Amino acid sequence: MTEDRDWEQFKHKLKAKTEIDLDLYKEPQMKRRINNLITRAGYKGCVEYFDHVCENKDDFAAFIEYLTINVSEFFRTPEKFSKLETDVIPDLLKRSSKLNIWSAGCSIGAEPYSLAIIMKEMTPGTRHRILASDLDVEILAKAKRGVYTADEIKSMAPERRRKYFDADGDHFAVKPEIKSMIEFKRHNLLQDKFETGFDLILCRNVVIYFTDEAKDQLYRHFFEALKPGGILFVGATESILNFRKMGYTSFQPFFYQRPFES
Repeated sequence: MTEDRDWEQFKHKLKAKTEIDLDLYKEPQMKRRINNLITRAGYKGCVEYFDHVCENKDDFAAFIEYLTINVSEFFRTPEKFSKLETDVIPDLLKRSSKLNIWSAGCSIGAEPYSLAIIMKEMTPGTRHRILASDLDVEILAKAKRGVYTADEIKSMAPERRRKYFDADGDHFAVKPEIKSMIEFKRHNLLQDKFETGFDLILCRNVVIYFTDEAKDQLYRHFFEALKPGGILFVGATESILNFRKMGYTSFQPFFYQRPFES
């Protein structure tokens, strides 16, 4: 089987099984990433490797986690989360006492749980909606469990760790009062329909391998999903260069706002 045919067949099999469409990802980077994995595993081609991992649930889960780049940490990029606490959320709360928030591509749950902690501290006693979604069902299951190693919560301030986590040996479990604030859902950002009416959407460090066309489509969908005045928060390396063309205004660096309707 030629390399091109092997790649095309692999993409077809992957999409049929997982709904992941690699045509919406940057091909050179994804090919390099997958080929490195296949070479280390000792297989001759993508299809041969994919057929192998499909035979074992754990191997398949590990492959999908590798493919979807599930890297996350609590309060990732602390200076940006500080802006979220001091500027963005207070501005949103001026217009609505209960916020509708979406953590898109939530990975292991660090981001939505960080949000829940912030909202509990800023507005004690208020029930906000925090939706957390991801494509990877195995990673989503880990997020729902809310149990982390010391290394996974190393960026958490010690006082917050003591207050919001229960220690269990070498692991730390998110307390029920924080877990209950999150609604987890499987969602494919590149294929599934978006809800609307969000005050705040976070999509950070998710689009690294998306094509420019896929990113453009995604950010336009986010625009439609936001309320007027709502804000999209992106990763520290993911500035939206054509944000004005899409209709956004710049609230702050890496925070883009849907303008109020006139």
